[in-house]
Amino acid sequence: VQLQASGGGLVQAGGSLRLSCATSVQTFGRYVVGWFRQAPGKEREFVGSIRRNGFQTNYADSVKGRFTVSQDSAKNTVYLQMNNLKPEDTAVYYCAAARRAVNPKTENEYDYWGHGTLVTVSS
Repeated sequence: VQLQASGGGLVQAGGSLRLSCATSVQTFGRYVVGWFRQAPGKEREFVGSIRRNGFQTNYADSVKGRFTVSQDSAKNTVYLQMNNLKPEDTAVYYCAAARRAVNPKTENEYDYWGHGTLVTVSS
């Protein structure tokens, strides 16, 4: 399974970015694709996730109402739309895939990880 995150960059506070995760993960089954982020000097944390066969999504409280995870099954791509960005959203963002995830917010449940993409939000 391969994952490739892209779309990071520099944006001003209040702006928007859309990250993409191109994946070879099949659309059937119970695969979950999640987004995580790691800010400088901090541990990696859950951002959001989507279940490929049912489109069920989960979000961290810190991004609810601002971030949206979606997917384009035909393109095997998962997106993270980030609106109203804040300086504290600055981090390297990673996408990951889990064959089966009971709790998609748990990092250890993910089997495959892509390289991160840097998002920098200026104040």
